[in-house]
Amino acid sequence: MKESNRLKENLTDSEFNIKGECAISLLLTKLDIINIDLSRKIGRNVIQMRYGRMKTYESTCKKLKKKNLEKTFSAAVENLTDLIGVRAICSYVDDIYKVAGILEKQKDIRLLRVKDYIDAPKKSGYQSLHLILEIPISFQEGIQWMKVELQLRTAAMDYWANLDHQLRYKKGKKEAKLIDEELRQCAEEVGKLDRKMMEIRKKIDKI
Repeated sequence: MKESNRLKENLTDSEFNIKGECAISLLLTKLDIINIDLSRKIGRNVIQMRYGRMKTYESTCKKLKKKNLEKTFSAAVENLTDLIGVRAICSYVDDIYKVAGILEKQKDIRLLRVKDYIDAPKKSGYQSLHLILEIPISFQEGIQWMKVELQLRTAAMDYWANLDHQLRYKKGKKEAKLIDEELRQCAEEVGKLDRKMMEIRKKIDKI
């Protein structure tokens, strides 16, 4: 059996998927609790939307190839942080760090790494705060810690990221470089907009 076939079977294996979906469910619940608590304290909604997903076989293969890694399940689990992913859309930039700060203090979550693309955006202009977490899943054989990547961003950051994702599928076309540059400029405007909206909200809070 080819390694790629083994990878596909392992990624779609019921046990891995069940544990992954459980990890997503637990993290989504934690985000709901954080949102309820923060919203009660500050009088407004902090998390506008949240959802999770398991990375597809096709997407996993593309990322392994991009990183020059073998197309195996072990390589994917050891080197890819987003096989299991959750995304939360926050109202303001400072809300992102509020949510992250609360999660980091929770004893039943392990924080492995923080990738702050808000403070230091990618060359493309991409902005988001990534937390690489481990979530404990209890099964009959005991507790297994599942790696989950949580992406925290504003609605403006998410809108930009979706456009950027569409652009990746058009790489190689003559117009791609021009569009790429325009998107970088738009990313700067998104950052300015988020900061301005946060400033306005703070002024309103003082009234």
